[in-house]
This record gives sequence, structure tokens and C-alpha cells, in this order.
Amino acid sequence: MNGPSFRVRVEPSILAVARETWDACASGIPTGTGGVKRLSGFKKPDSSSATAPKRVTRAKTAAKTAADIESASQSSPYNPLISHDFLASLEESGCATIRTGWLGRHLLVEDETGAVLAAMPAYLKNHSRGEYVFDQGWAEAFERAGGGYYPKLQSAVPFTPVTGPRLLVRPGPSAEAARQALVAGALEIVKRDQASSLHITFPNESDWRYLTGLGFLARTDRQFHWFNEGYASFEDFLGALSSRKRKTIHRERRDAQNGVEIVRLTGSGITEDAWDAFFAFYMDTGARKWGSPYLNRSFFSIVSGKMRDKILLVMARAGGRYIAGALNFIGGDTLFGRYWGAIEHRPFLHFEVCYYQAIEFAIERGLKVVEAGAQGAHKLARGYRPVPTYSAHYIANASFRRAVADYLERERQYVEAESDELSAMMPFRRDQREEADF
Repeated sequence: MNGPSFRVRVEPSILAVARETWDACASGIPTGTGGVKRLSGFKKPDSSSATAPKRVTRAKTAAKTAADIESASQSSPYNPLISHDFLASLEESGCATIRTGWLGRHLLVEDETGAVLAAMPAYLKNHSRGEYVFDQGWAEAFERAGGGYYPKLQSAVPFTPVTGPRLLVRPGPSAEAARQALVAGALEIVKRDQASSLHITFPNESDWRYLTGLGFLARTDRQFHWFNEGYASFEDFLGALSSRKRKTIHRERRDAQNGVEIVRLTGSGITEDAWDAFFAFYMDTGARKWGSPYLNRSFFSIVSGKMRDKILLVMARAGGRYIAGALNFIGGDTLFGRYWGAIEHRPFLHFEVCYYQAIEFAIERGLKVVEAGAQGAHKLARGYRPVPTYSAHYIANASFRRAVADYLERERQYVEAESDELSAMMPFRRDQREEADF
């Protein structure tokens, strides 16, 4: 019996894909439940153009709301950072386009009727900036050996070190075949565009295990996430910590809020004035950390217009003006911390705005996890736990692939050993550490 017939399409702009089509794949809405239409009604941008893609008018079926997407699949909670709204905001603002070295190569797997069964966010890149899985050393080594590392194909959410699905496959009888077609299509792009490699960064563990099972090279790293063990309040959470750590956090919160008002802005409460203030924080901190921040002012207005109810902006005010802030995105069961900035130094204000306010908000909303972004062992003392992050890599050149595989094997051993040491340092009471499955 012949299997299903698929076609893999490549779109240089997420704006050429209907919002409800992409989000049905991203949230795992089963086939046969609606929400996906043929793409024939959408104009494909000219891939040769170096200009920012124009907005594509959506069909009336785009009225499908984010709430519909969220409630459609219990197995794939809504992840705002893989949503069409977020990716489109990066493109519309000009932050992730061909001009910044992010040439869209988004994959769509269609069946014989034209319905989209799977998708993958992907970009052809001529640099390694904005990824947070560092491979610049690989590029230098390959180029010293006479190879060309760029261009490379990157499946990722630009500038966003947050775990989420990368193989966006709708459940159904053809799901496995569609997933195979998705990966095969990505490898074909590597060959067609003469790229050195394919890198799938920050996938969830399920996607990572599938890809490494196909022979992709396995890479691991570590972040710090907070987990809600059914706490009724922030004080309830503190009760799970050792006495010394509870006292430390109480003192930090008291000192941070001395003369400072903390406000949480969501929905219509997020004004352009608030974004102006936050952007000043972002630029100041970004310039000091990265030299050149990735996001422009337009991005924040655009993403706010699309996702206002999915954004939590925690702002600190003193002397009648905002002095610091942290941007978070609200998922189905997770609060994703993204950017922080300040124009005044206040003791422990960073911890209050980024970590303690996020924990309080998650408890109030019944969210299960707070992901606080990359780096930061100092998060451990604030109740965040070390968790693994993943990436999967296909290297076309066999000799270089063997060298990278050897390096990754040693790196994984180091990451595992360090994570074990960090786990032993968690601030929870001994009985809490023994009962929890970390």
C-alpha cells in the first residue's frame, strides 16, 4: 500500500503563512479539527528581494483566537515564543530579516489536499549572533581547515534562548510521516543552499531525542527554571526553603522595594510610554552586555499590538519615573522571562523585578514553570533549579562532523557533572530536596 503523499514548501517570510495555519502546528491541534486552510490564497514573497517582506492579507478564517489555539491541545501548552504573532513581530520590525542575516527558510509540509500538517521555523544565516548556543569556535576551526561554515541553516526562534517545539507537527494518522518529511526537507535545503550544517536549537526534549535518534549530534547545556509545587502564595514557596535562605530573600525584597514602587503591566495597561521607558533600559543593558542589542523600538510596539494579553511587563518606579523593568511572555503553563534593564542601580532590584515578581505572578496565575532565560547561577539561591537544555546538529562534512562529535561528548560530560554539583546546592529544605524529582 502506498503511503501518504506530501509536498514540502519553503517560505522566506512567516507573513506568507496564515496565522491559524502556523499556530495549529505549533500548538499541536489534531488534524480534522479545523483551523487550517490551503495556502493557495496567500501570496508568496519574492525570495530574491532584500527588502523587508510586506504584510500579507489573511483570509477571514484568521479570526481563530489564541484562546482557541491554547485550549485545543493539552499535550502542547501554548508557547507564545513559537507563535506566529511573535515570529511575525520579529520580521515586521526588521529585526529578523535578510538585512540582519536571518533569511527565512520556514518549512511547511502539505498533504495532497494542500492542508499543512507540519512546520518548522528556520533561517539561512551568515553569522552566529542571537542564538545562545555558541558555535563560533566550530566556524573558526572549519575555516582554518579550508572549509566554509557559513551559510548555515538554523531552526530557532531568533534572539530567544527558550525551550519549545521546533518540529511543529499536528497529531493525526500522518503525523510521523509528516515529521520525517519535515526533517528531510530541512536537509534538502542544506544541500540546495550549499550550507555547511543544520542546527536545531532549544528544542523540547521530545524533538531532541527524535533528531539525535536520526543521527544528529547531541548537545546539552543548562538553564535555571522555577517550578510551582502547588504553592498557595509566595510565603508558601518560601516555606520550602531553608531558614537561612528565607531570611535572605525577605531581606532582599525589603531592600529592593525601599523607596521603589513595583507595578505589573498587562493587557491595555501596557502603554507606549511604558515601552519607551523599557526600551531605554533594554538599550542600556544590551549595549553593555552585547555591544549591539538585537531588537529595535518598533518590535516592542508591534509585538504588544499582537500579543498584549500575553505580555507581563514588570516595572520599577522611583521619584516619579520608571527606573527598571523586565519583560515576560505568558504561556499556557509557563512564564517566559526575556529581557531586563535598568537606568539606576538599586540593591537587589534585579532579583525583585526579574525573579521574585515572576514567581509571585506564576503562583497567582497557577502557572507551573518560570523560565528565566540564559545563564545566571545566582538564580539557584532564589529557588530556581538547574535543568538541561538541548540542541541537535547535522554537519554535512564527515571529517568535521567527527571532530564536532568528539568535542560534544566531552562537553556533555562537563555539563552533567556541573549540573549535579549545582543540584546539591539548591536552597530547599533537605526533606523538600529528597521528595522532589529533579
